[in-house]
Amino acid sequence: MDTTGPVERVLRGIAISLVILFFMFPIFWILLMSFQTNETILRVPPSMVFEPTLQNYRALITGRLETQTSTLEIRFMSNLYNSFFLSATSVAVGLLLGVPAAYAFARLKFRGSEDIAFTLLSFRFAPPLLVLLPLTIYFQQLGLSNTYGGLIWVYQLIVLPLILWIVRGYFEDIPADVEYAYRIAGHDFWATFWKVSLPLAMPGIAAAGLLAFIFAWNNFIFALVLASADKQPVTVGALAFVTASGIQYGQIAAGIVLSITPTFLLAILAQRYLVEGLSLGAVKG
Repeated sequence: MDTTGPVERVLRGIAISLVILFFMFPIFWILLMSFQTNETILRVPPSMVFEPTLQNYRALITGRLETQTSTLEIRFMSNLYNSFFLSATSVAVGLLLGVPAAYAFARLKFRGSEDIAFTLLSFRFAPPLLVLLPLTIYFQQLGLSNTYGGLIWVYQLIVLPLILWIVRGYFEDIPADVEYAYRIAGHDFWATFWKVSLPLAMPGIAAAGLLAFIFAWNNFIFALVLASADKQPVTVGALAFVTASGIQYGQIAAGIVLSITPTFLLAILAQRYLVEGLSLGAVKG
């Protein structure tokens, strides 16, 4: 039963509203900027009253950026496709490799298992610049520079440790007795994994996949160094809006809106799995 008084509830509501306003206002302001020209954005003092225009979105979709001195060809839509393809494929490969590995680390305790798991996790925390130089040399020798396959491979440094450690915790929270009972009924190891363990851990796997997709989508440095313009994701393609004639703030804002829309929609569609996955194992009976 809620024992808080009306004044406390009002103060709590005001505090929550201020926090939401603090975090959402930059996104709201960027959305407004995406419908303004550079002249409107840079006027002093700034104003929320302006005549909206679709010029910024039109430039991104058509691939032609009009500046004061010239017309530039931009690859934003191609970069957006690259982001989706690289992120989705990297997460698919990460799930294919990481889920069985997470189950093995959770159930099959062997000598050095914790050391191996910690080594894989350290790849996630290591600064990208630490591995960029040797990766660049190896990619050139193996012919993987400026290829989707090479980028998907290096993206595993982002998604695989994240999936491995998150999903491992969910498998550890599943009672082993449930699996043993299914094994005693005459089913083999793989049947137990596919029909018992995997469905029970599905909310956690979905949450790990979603978080890995977001981290892969936001990656910048790997694609900047290891790929050229036709393979780069939208995070790197946004550099095209910094031109010799100035910074195209309106196109940058429109690009931000378009680039965060896929992950935002994905989070909304998968929020049930995300909440279930992140809360799995938080309360143990």
